[in-house]
Amino acid sequence: MNKCKAFTIIELLTSMVIIVLLVGILLPSITMVRRMAKETAQKAQFAAIDMALDAFKQDYGDYPPSDWQEGTGSGRVYCGTQKLTEALLGWDIQGFHPKTVWRRDGYSGAGLPGTLGTELTYDPLRNRGTSTLFERRGPYLEVAKTNVFRLGNSPVANANDGLYNLSGNLNFDSMRSNFVICDVFGVKKITTKITFTNETVTTMAGSPILYYRANTSNKTLQGIYDCNDNLAIIQLGKLPAGGAHTLTCSYFYDPAYKIVDKNIPYLTPSRRWPNRPDSYILISAGADHEFGTKDDILNF
Repeated sequence: MNKCKAFTIIELLTSMVIIVLLVGILLPSITMVRRMAKETAQKAQFAAIDMALDAFKQDYGDYPPSDWQEGTGSGRVYCGTQKLTEALLGWDIQGFHPKTVWRRDGYSGAGLPGTLGTELTYDPLRNRGTSTLFERRGPYLEVAKTNVFRLGNSPVANANDGLYNLSGNLNFDSMRSNFVICDVFGVKKITTKITFTNETVTTMAGSPILYYRANTSNKTLQGIYDCNDNLAIIQLGKLPAGGAHTLTCSYFYDPAYKIVDKNIPYLTPSRRWPNRPDSYILISAGADHEFGTKDDILNF
């Protein structure tokens, strides 16, 4: 009588163990390759922003400001990443207005909507119709290929078209209706409605890119770069919500964070020299979506 050929229990278990081991070996490699691909994409995005900022500087003589206050007004929050987006895409991502005074509401600060002072800038309520559109420059980045999102609820758009819920201890409400350029580490699919045009863009929402312009007239590390320039963005919390960031001033200036150029010796902490002291710094929160951690990506 012929015996049926089949796998024994031991052979099956051995095969399963081998498969599990192979999967265990391959999965970390796949994860590493995906992360490297994302990091490469992030550096490519930084390269595009670098080119756009150089073009902006050629047109206007300097890089856009990054201080956290409005250029004119009550000192409400309008910080580095928001001003970067206004410079490269426009306050309403329809081009940059050369006569902006860097206000989060798009006005000039010289009068009520519709007055002469206000007419010199974006005129967000369109009291002049589409006139301001013909005064714009740019956008310096291609909007369709830029991860741009609205920070929060807009007084002239749907209440739910924002990326963040901006209620909190800080005056986040003053940041609403502004856009920010986000990194490539998308964590959540978001549909953003572009005000006034009714266009929608659906993509993966990453973390806002932090932007710090160098103060070339200062000769100390703390004076060249101010960690408070994007503090309000950092304190919004880890995407998609919750969590506290660790990018404090002391950590920002720590050599381990790469802001300090380790190749240049110094005698005292006040004499440390940062990377890129003559231009600006861009920071992506990386795959963990939290600033101040080891996987952060910078533009140098």
